[in-house]
Amino acid sequence: MTSLPIGADGLVDRAAVPLSGYTTLRLGGPAARFVSASSAEDVAASVRAADTRGERVLVMGGGSNLVIADAGFPGTVVRVANRGSEIDSLGEGRVALTVEAGEDWDAVVCRTVEAGLGGLECLSGIPGSVGATPVQNVGAYGVEVGQLLISVDLLDRASGEIRTLGVDELGLGYRTSVLKGSERAVVLRVRFELTDGGLSAPIRYTELARVLGVRQGRQVPVAQARAAVLELRRGKGMVLDAEDHDTWSVGSFFTNPIVLDRDLGEVRRRIASRVGEDVPVPQYPAGPGASKLSAAWLIERAGFAKGHRGPGERVTLSSKHTLALTNRGTATTDDLLTLARDIREGVMKAFGVELHPEPVLVDCTI
Repeated sequence: MTSLPIGADGLVDRAAVPLSGYTTLRLGGPAARFVSASSAEDVAASVRAADTRGERVLVMGGGSNLVIADAGFPGTVVRVANRGSEIDSLGEGRVALTVEAGEDWDAVVCRTVEAGLGGLECLSGIPGSVGATPVQNVGAYGVEVGQLLISVDLLDRASGEIRTLGVDELGLGYRTSVLKGSERAVVLRVRFELTDGGLSAPIRYTELARVLGVRQGRQVPVAQARAAVLELRRGKGMVLDAEDHDTWSVGSFFTNPIVLDRDLGEVRRRIASRVGEDVPVPQYPAGPGASKLSAAWLIERAGFAKGHRGPGERVTLSSKHTLALTNRGTATTDDLLTLARDIREGVMKAFGVELHPEPVLVDCTI
């Protein structure tokens, strides 16, 4: 068994803590009570204690997928800050990586690449904590967490017990799982199966293959794949930078919409009437009888260009990527939600397609 570096965050228990300091949007009002727990046991104990008191609980990791109301959260916020990871051999060129939920996701990906482990490299540069990745079934550049998951350890809040669920029990789908939108469980640690040959997962994503100069399906050294992914993400404002307001976001605000094939003809008719019959429409298989469209493509063609300004110019679409709604430094959550509503309604009016938010909305809605 090999251990990767372990850090500690300390234990904090305070009142009226502004949550804007713990989200990548830099938005959100105060928590009535804020607990930062630096071990899985402390995370579980803090959630159990709040449940016993009958308080509402919000579990936070890196805050990269949360939109929190300006009024804040009137219960207990438990910040998952447990750290540590272990690598165990599974034989035949495979290893199991076990990671505590509070670890920074990209730091873990970086360390696996440095160790010559393949599988996570295409998920480089994604902000947030490890514990959030199976909840969202995080994915990018042709790879989803669900393809690499073995199991998760979680606190079952109904029973108060810590359980292990295998990947087949998580109901993973496109940016979702049985854990998303549910308060029944808290992820404490996650296990992944990786390879130890120093090569990436097969490169499936067209744009990434182009940057790497390889055919789709080929493998490249893990460090090369990570560097290319980071280059692409930076070009879209999707790598956190405190000095760059284009990165003050939750990443992609809307998921790519899935349209039933029986409705696709009407959608295509609307698209043709607006942008022309000869314009190719990005479309991908999404299971039997359904297709996935590009949310960014629809947003742009509904009239919302990169840099589109929202209320008071305090929020805008990123100047680099139309899926990112950004805080320009003085925004409120209400400003952000107003822009999100305008975009959703604009796409619906233009194409009859409903966009759905990807982040978790806490005590607010669009």
